[in-house]
Amino acid sequence: MIESKPKAGSSSRTSPPRKAAAKSSGKPAGKKATSRVISESAPSQGDWRVETLDEVRRIILEADPDITEERKWIKPSNPAGVPVWSHAGIICTGETYKQVVKLTFMRGAALKDPRKLFNSSLEGNARRAIDISEGEKIDSKALKALIQAAVAENLKAQNPKAKSPPKASGKVVLLSGGNPQIAKADGDAPVQAYIAAMPGWKSDLGKRLDEIITRTVPNVRKAVKWNSPFYGSEGQGWFLSFHVLTRYVKVTFFDGMSLQPIPPGGTEKSKEARWIDIYEEDELDEAQMAKWVKQAAALPGWTP
Repeated sequence: MIESKPKAGSSSRTSPPRKAAAKSSGKPAGKKATSRVISESAPSQGDWRVETLDEVRRIILEADPDITEERKWIKPSNPAGVPVWSHAGIICTGETYKQVVKLTFMRGAALKDPRKLFNSSLEGNARRAIDISEGEKIDSKALKALIQAAVAENLKAQNPKAKSPPKASGKVVLLSGGNPQIAKADGDAPVQAYIAAMPGWKSDLGKRLDEIITRTVPNVRKAVKWNSPFYGSEGQGWFLSFHVLTRYVKVTFFDGMSLQPIPPGGTEKSKEARWIDIYEEDELDEAQMAKWVKQAAALPGWTP
């Protein structure tokens, strides 16, 4: 447990959302390089936040020697980026604010936290955070256990086939990349079966996408075709589909070239289709997604 010394006026704030289209470009760094990165992300050496991040880093690396370190989301307003620790996917990030050092666990909602370390971002379906204020004592044993549990959760999600039951059991089989194998059918039921079978964090993303589409187009037509959910307007064909791949979910607009702004994914061979790839660390821009869905639903759709 993190024991807090009373501190007047202390408060925390969450980091600004990262948009799904903005993919990070940070490169993995060695332990010495990351120590420098972490130090640079706080205002100055000797600052309590630098010392806190150094202590957190020590605990994380002791918890699992295979953890890698890097910095991501580098931008003009934060040239040092954000320290990130990973093993089979992102475990957590470390951000410095005026009042707190924030550790955000990407799969925190799936982790057992008997010592109640999580004290921030408690409402989401996936992430949980630990806000550490100046003078707080870090429960290194509990934090180390939480890191190890996060690694185990990442490994479980990375190898979905290992936990997929055989066909005879009647359960959904996961194909290459973790994509659920769902029989071709019309209606909401097969789409919900697909979403429920999406592995790990992708299932929560699938639910959010389905909710955005249904909310934006109340009478949307649904079906599963070629092991992917399809969404369309009655009499106008299909306007959107999404599909699970190993590291991301691809959301495709069949007439994406007619949307404003045009979704970022596409090639010369994709003709009018455009898409957006959403990774685990990306923050879904629901407002932009809803705008694309509204535009796409009003266009003549694709008919196989």
